[in-house]
Amino acid sequence: MPQDDQHQGEGRVQDAPPSPLSPYAPPQAVTLHINGADHALTIEPRVTLLDALREVIHLTGTKKGCDRGQCGACTVLVDGQRINACLTLAIMHEGREITTIEGLGQEGQPHPMQQAFMDCDGFQCGYCTPGQVCSAVALLDEVKARQASMLTDGDELAPGALSDAEIRERMSGNLCRCGAYPNIVKAIRSVVLREA
Repeated sequence: MPQDDQHQGEGRVQDAPPSPLSPYAPPQAVTLHINGADHALTIEPRVTLLDALREVIHLTGTKKGCDRGQCGACTVLVDGQRINACLTLAIMHEGREITTIEGLGQEGQPHPMQQAFMDCDGFQCGYCTPGQVCSAVALLDEVKARQASMLTDGDELAPGALSDAEIRERMSGNLCRCGAYPNIVKAIRSVVLREA
């Protein structure tokens, strides 16, 4: 084999040009209203709400699961609506009411949904539970407002029409790797029945 053929291709692949450095984003002052209290922070604009909660404010009840908005472990409430905290920037929520799992109940007096999860064994390892509970609390407000889901027959939910299939549809953004779904549905149903 001629020497030129042996080294065919050598020197043809050029090193990729170095990637430009990320543009510097100076820290910004932001005040977040979380669980009824104001938190004045100075953070980079690209810090997610999840990282601000866990790493800066040290509210570690909200969990980092997939960090891609697929598992729901980081679900919190913003102005009563459930969101994935890993998919939103903290600075976007100044002036809004943020509620984490720590803000749902009080010491010795859990939120009815927290109590229902305990009473119905709606968890196993518990890692997804804070997000599940926050999502279930938002579900209660949706039911009170008679909001339709993909499974609702008609434009609004009829009183007393929240089936187990409806609950599962409304909770579909929250995954439980342990498979505690039947007890999660049972816990939610018990609170819905109490509040009906």
